[in-house]
Amino acid sequence: MPETEESIDIKFRLDDGSDMGPFRYSSASTVDCLKQRVLSDWPKGKTLVPKGINEVKLISSGKILENNKTVAQCKTPFREVAGGGVTLMLMHVVVQPSLSKTKTEKKVRKAPKAVICTCTLL
Repeated sequence: MPETEESIDIKFRLDDGSDMGPFRYSSASTVDCLKQRVLSDWPKGKTLVPKGINEVKLISSGKILENNKTVAQCKTPFREVAGGGVTLMLMHVVVQPSLSKTKTEKKVRKAPKAVICTCTLL
């Protein structure tokens, strides 16, 4: 008997406490797919906006989820929705801007040190 794919509703909680969703996914959807959805539906007017999916981290049950994992592999249900066979999950969204930009900005800000000669003639 073939196994049917389970539908899972996922709500994304942003760092300011606001929520996105819930959105319905199949249990075979990857974390990468979820990140793309978060990125495309990112609320307007937020101070911190991710520039790509590599800057988005999804956290469920205290674990950062890997892009290649499926929803079924990292499923810890928040609650079962009665009668529909649908599971509701809550995932936290953290934006981590890439470090390469901030490192180059710090290098530019540093002024070169002046060379001072301290020779003494006797």
